[in-house]
Amino acid sequence: MAACHGSAAECTPHCAHIRHARLCCQGVSVYHTLHHQAGIDLGLFSMGSLISWLVAALVIGSSLRQRIDNLFIGVFPMAALAVLLAAVMPASETLKPYGSGLFLHILLSVLAYSIFTLAALQAILLWRQQLALKQHHTRGLVASLPPLQIMEKLLFEMIWVGFILLSISLISGWLFVDNLFAQHLVHKTLLSIAAWLIYAMLLVGRKLLGWRGITAIRWTIGGFLLLMLGYFGSKLVMEFIL
Repeated sequence: MAACHGSAAECTPHCAHIRHARLCCQGVSVYHTLHHQAGIDLGLFSMGSLISWLVAALVIGSSLRQRIDNLFIGVFPMAALAVLLAAVMPASETLKPYGSGLFLHILLSVLAYSIFTLAALQAILLWRQQLALKQHHTRGLVASLPPLQIMEKLLFEMIWVGFILLSISLISGWLFVDNLFAQHLVHKTLLSIAAWLIYAMLLVGRKLLGWRGITAIRWTIGGFLLLMLGYFGSKLVMEFIL
């Protein structure tokens, strides 16, 4: 991808077109990776490519109103690597069609995970910004980021959206999944509920106790790690170990 490190307003039209074209090409690749004649592939690598593509799309959309272009540095290489792995690795052995209710649950889960991935990246940027300001480093990364207050506001906007999507996802799971606590789903379910509780406590702490800074960063990343362990950890065990 062509280098472009300024804000969305400073980015040239050519650079923006390259980003959009790359996103569209990756989207086509993700679609063909997921859809097979026998059904939809929800394996580790195919879902990883979908989530990374959604994160890239969310960053592009958010950059239209906020200066978060620094996220592109990590997001686009991650998305390209995930799409490449999904393309070269064999399809999952669990290809099958899904009903509309179950497909809605899966879609909500993926969207929630994508939002929380973006929130975790934002939390890391916020942590780096705070560290640099404490050390009186006001050039480089810090100079290209919005003020701390805006960065924190954007972080909690992401957390609220992800929390709502995760809540609806868990509810839809109870409604549409035959046995949410089946042996192959119990760890994923429990870890998702634990992550939901962490984000709920973070939002309550923000509202009642004014949590911010390193406290908010730790809770954000802690919840994301639980989600990542529950989702990708379960798929890794089921597809490659058991």
